[in-house]
Amino acid sequence: MISLSTLTILVAGMVIGLLLGLTGGGGSILTVPLLVYVVGLDAKIAIATSLLVVGLASLAALLPHSRAGNVYWRTGIIFGLAGMVGAYSGGWIARYVADVLLLLLFAGVMIGSGFAMLRSRDAASGASADVVAKPARNWLRIVGDGFVVGIVTGLVGAGGGFLVVPALALLAGLPMHAAVGTSLLVIAMKCFAGLAGYITHVGVDSESAAIVGSLAIAGTFLGSRLSKLASPNQLRHGFGLFVLVIASILIVIEGSRMAALSYGFDRHLAGAILAGVETVVAAILVARRFAGASQAHPQV
Repeated sequence: MISLSTLTILVAGMVIGLLLGLTGGGGSILTVPLLVYVVGLDAKIAIATSLLVVGLASLAALLPHSRAGNVYWRTGIIFGLAGMVGAYSGGWIARYVADVLLLLLFAGVMIGSGFAMLRSRDAASGASADVVAKPARNWLRIVGDGFVVGIVTGLVGAGGGFLVVPALALLAGLPMHAAVGTSLLVIAMKCFAGLAGYITHVGVDSESAAIVGSLAIAGTFLGSRLSKLASPNQLRHGFGLFVLVIASILIVIEGSRMAALSYGFDRHLAGAILAGVETVVAAILVARRFAGASQAHPQV
């Protein structure tokens, strides 16, 4: 009988690739929590392994987008080269950052990713298809943005597609479908550079990389096929909520651990306090969302 942890690895590995194939990003945010809390790897080894997995899966997802003409190679390479410098720097700097801080930073990236997915528009919608590509103008900003996003990727092992896609669309003037396709090239370049920075001080769990990577790559091909049938927008919104829940759990776990290690607080008490604060914040956000919706659609 398959154990729960094995089943979780199988499902999560497919989901990582599925979302990369469908939307150009999102699923990679699951890789580090999967490797830390299910497989049981140390945080830095998990991040290094995640960079390898996400890099390979992004390359696999890039192929169908390239065939469809959705990859702007010149723009992607320029953005990606800047990202590689940042990613290598982030991977190298990570040796000086405690595991608990890396995981809390990763939780922050998850929250940003979750909210970005909730607010995202359908990349396959007609509206985005009508956007006309403009010549890239502010290359200095593009390079700067690529470098900063690369540092985040190198530090925490997330592809950062939720940051790359808007940057390519807004700064480089790419239509949305091209921003999604080109982002996969950028993500792959950043991940391999970040991995190069990490392997200067930690190794990669080759067995986990092989299993999760194979499943993720298979998922990308399935995702590219399903993209013609499914709504990437609805998928992003549902997955965005899921990511926010996982990020909240991660903050409780690692925040209580940090409070216990740094300040001598009881870990369970600290976790309960953090969970309570998150519940209050979530309730306020939901209340504001409903209040805004009622004002936008007043009853007659």
